[in-house]
Amino acid sequence: MSLESVRAFLAARAPDIAIIELDSSTATVELAAKGHGVAPGQIAKTLSLKVGEHCFVLVARGDTRLDNGKAKQVFGGKVSMLGGAEVEAITGHPVGGVCPFGLATPLKVYCDIRLKDFAEVVPAAGSTHSALRIAPDRLAALTGGEWVDVCRDPG
Repeated sequence: MSLESVRAFLAARAPDIAIIELDSSTATVELAAKGHGVAPGQIAKTLSLKVGEHCFVLVARGDTRLDNGKAKQVFGGKVSMLGGAEVEAITGHPVGGVCPFGLATPLKVYCDIRLKDFAEVVPAAGSTHSALRIAPDRLAALTGGEWVDVCRDPG
């Protein structure tokens, strides 16, 4: 169902974007980078987060980590990761396939500014074997994503 919700989302909003399905898993940044022949930073990982009871997703470069101080300031409180079962229940996507497209519940989408280091990024597409290629600005536009500076610089 998750992959299908992404297909439906793209069919309605961006029919020119193709979903790429691989035989091997792309559930981690390293596997996804290898499978798609890109640098780990080009993988657009989607983190499922919450502040208090407010849940949202953050799309970030695969080679960066959340900066807790920046995130607390931007999001207005201590940020915590959702657990695996909660991630799937709220996003509709399994861990390793979470993306900001075709979400099961309406969630605010944030995009870390470091995604703009690349002309094209590769987010998952609702399963552990699927992804797509997209310009960061288009990803934000399609998802209503808000640009934020909440991650550490890579390296």
